[in-house]
Amino acid sequence: MSMAHGVQLSLTTMNRLLQYLSNMKKLLLALFVLLGHTVFAQVPSPKQFLGYEMGDKYTPHYKIVNYFRAVAAAAPGMVKVEKYGETYEGRELMVAYISTAENMANLEKIRNANLQAAGMQNGSANSDKAIVWLSYNVHGNEPSSSEAAMKTLYALVDPNNTEAKQWLQNTVVIIDPCINPDGRDRYVNWFTSVAGRNANADPQSREHAEPWPGGRSNHYNFDLNRDWAWQTQVETQQRMVKYNQWMPHVHVDFHEQGYNNPYYFAPAAEPFHEVITPWQREFQTTIGKNNAAYFDKNAWLYFTKEYFDLFYPSYGDTYPLYNGAIGMTYEQGGHSAGGLAVATNSGDTLTLAERILHHYTTGLSTIEVTSKHAAKVVSEFKKFFADSKAGKFSTYNSYVITSDNTSKLVSLIGLLQRNGIEYAFTSQKINGTGYNYFTGKTEAIKTLGQSVFINANQPKSALIKVLMEPVNKLSDSVTYDITAWSLPYAYGLQAYASNQKMAVQGDEVRISPVPAVNSSYGYLIPYSSAASAKALAAMLKKGIKVRATEKPISYKGVSYPAGSLLVLRTSNQGTWNTPGLNEAIPGTAIPLETGFMEKGPDLGSSNVRMLKAPKVAMLTGNEVSSLNAGEVWHFMDQALDYPVSLINAADLGRTSLSDYDVLIMPSGNYRSLNDKTGDKLKDFVRSGGKIIAMGNTVYQMSEGEWTIKAKEEKKDDKGKDEYAALRRYADRERDEAANNIPGAIYKVQLDETHPLAFGFPNYYYTLKLDTDVYEFLKDGWNVGVIKKEDYVTGFAGVNTKAKLKDGLIFGVQPMGRGSVVYLADDPLFRMFWENGQLLFANALFMVE
Repeated sequence: MSMAHGVQLSLTTMNRLLQYLSNMKKLLLALFVLLGHTVFAQVPSPKQFLGYEMGDKYTPHYKIVNYFRAVAAAAPGMVKVEKYGETYEGRELMVAYISTAENMANLEKIRNANLQAAGMQNGSANSDKAIVWLSYNVHGNEPSSSEAAMKTLYALVDPNNTEAKQWLQNTVVIIDPCINPDGRDRYVNWFTSVAGRNANADPQSREHAEPWPGGRSNHYNFDLNRDWAWQTQVETQQRMVKYNQWMPHVHVDFHEQGYNNPYYFAPAAEPFHEVITPWQREFQTTIGKNNAAYFDKNAWLYFTKEYFDLFYPSYGDTYPLYNGAIGMTYEQGGHSAGGLAVATNSGDTLTLAERILHHYTTGLSTIEVTSKHAAKVVSEFKKFFADSKAGKFSTYNSYVITSDNTSKLVSLIGLLQRNGIEYAFTSQKINGTGYNYFTGKTEAIKTLGQSVFINANQPKSALIKVLMEPVNKLSDSVTYDITAWSLPYAYGLQAYASNQKMAVQGDEVRISPVPAVNSSYGYLIPYSSAASAKALAAMLKKGIKVRATEKPISYKGVSYPAGSLLVLRTSNQGTWNTPGLNEAIPGTAIPLETGFMEKGPDLGSSNVRMLKAPKVAMLTGNEVSSLNAGEVWHFMDQALDYPVSLINAADLGRTSLSDYDVLIMPSGNYRSLNDKTGDKLKDFVRSGGKIIAMGNTVYQMSEGEWTIKAKEEKKDDKGKDEYAALRRYADRERDEAANNIPGAIYKVQLDETHPLAFGFPNYYYTLKLDTDVYEFLKDGWNVGVIKKEDYVTGFAGVNTKAKLKDGLIFGVQPMGRGSVVYLADDPLFRMFWENGQLLFANALFMVE
């Protein structure tokens, strides 16, 4: 009996214990929820953290960074921030990852699975998580978007936003709150310094008139929204490492446009590049309709399918598209003239708060619709890369880029590596046939010293086609940017595009070092690339005496063209064989045993001249194109590392030009080029100075007394349509295209014997951005000219094509003891036109 009673007591005790544990579980769960709400309640809103309502003022970049860090610290389970680099001015570049606690705990697994789905990493892991990347403030003076980034972050983490929590179940959001911190702070600091206590909506007030160079660009005045593929700027280079580590499925680039324009979102305008898939088109429209629903609900105006096309590959919408994502640009009215409030032409007042709200709305709308279609988004992304490897994007199966100049190939390889493009570098002969970029014919492939081989059927197949295609296909001639950029032309490299599938084994890329044996006589340095120009600048900067041959020479059975560099002991006795000199000699140098050449002038000839280390100045300021000035500044400062003094054009009248040897005049609209200050410039040249005139500066000179004259189009009235003036108003934009050239490639015939063309063959491929050509110089040197049938690729209107022939593009005009170098086309365009860097260096160092 007692035994049975004991068992009964044990069961009762156990039931009570289970009931107790159940109650404790409920209590602990309630406590956890309460604590969770308490933690989330500590996540600061932008207003709580900043101390003002969003839209009351502009937020400096460091406060934006601090806000993101504060949110991450308050909600570590949902938000992770990561510094990925610094700007030229030392400001932090960062991204934030936002998702559910479960997804955040598996963030690296999600990333790796996505790369494996794209074939960019070994493995077969699958992930059903969509990845949305939101990029803000690539143009610093389009500042509402970084404000919206803070508002968007808070909405995603806000515990009361149950919708957002649902979206994040299957979506990882990546936010880059400010792509261009230097430009943003340039704008924000200026605006804060000129604005009063209350916003002034009068568009004529000074707070709506940003001074030169504006905050749009980065430190070196580069437009970072044109740099995605080329990656010439440090901000882009660091960001693209992170982008290619993630390869998002959806990417939005937030912008602003003129304040009188309503909001723009996708779908985009034609032309679409042919590699953009039907799915990418379709889902842009799906997102656009979701955005439209929110805008319609609030009676906000918007437009789609106009102006912003999808062709040029280096935008924040096209580059993601060519990498498998849904890439889109969103444009809010406002820009630098928006201020905190501005009166529009419609009689309304547009406020910063409204601009922020619009960007915030489209950002969340994009996340929402992506989450709703996450499975399809992920599967189509995977299909894009499967199609890439299957060759469905490829017109050609193989590309062979070949040269006897390793340095030029190394520069190209750097671009391929930055974009994650697979290649093989080889010194072996490659057999086959292909389209010859330089002749425009299908021919047998003739490899030179080394070659870069690209198999077009790889994960980055679509991007390869876009960057390498010899002839671009435009679905619409009205486009927003340049229409030609093919890498072989930009790099000046012989290339073939082949329909044949080839297997090429790669070698190690190596530039031979200077032989260990020190030369007792000197060194001969081949001069044929931007790398050799950089070596020349480094030697001149160190005070090393450098000579150049004005005629071809031959040494030990090898021929070297005019422009080859010589560093001889006779002029460098004090530093010969010292570490300083030896370190400056490039790895391509050939030790010399004698000054006696087998062919051509000996090294003591008058045809071998000493190069001067010039003192260089460049004009900047209101009268100068900030973009062109930025290109030159970046080239001098970052590429050549050669000193240049930046002088405001407005101060030219009181500048002592005798302190300089070279004056660079970037493209601009100079108010005093043809008056007394112009006379001062001419005296500078006559006294032995050199002016390098670029772009529109050449055209301005042609309107004055500078010996160069713009070529006038000859009009032939024979057969003229007497009704030609009767045009349809609706066709005005397309009619104007007949006179336009947004950016096309032309072949320039070079006089390779002139110092301006040293290091080149007798041709050069230029990116023509305007219709300007000039009469041949009668008393000068016509170094680069366009002749008949020199058009290569890209859109040029029918009237433009008729004009662009038999004219000067690059020339040198002697004047007294000095000279003027005319560069009608920009050889440094966006710093991706690699072959032009040597041309500009020649103008700087070679031309007397």
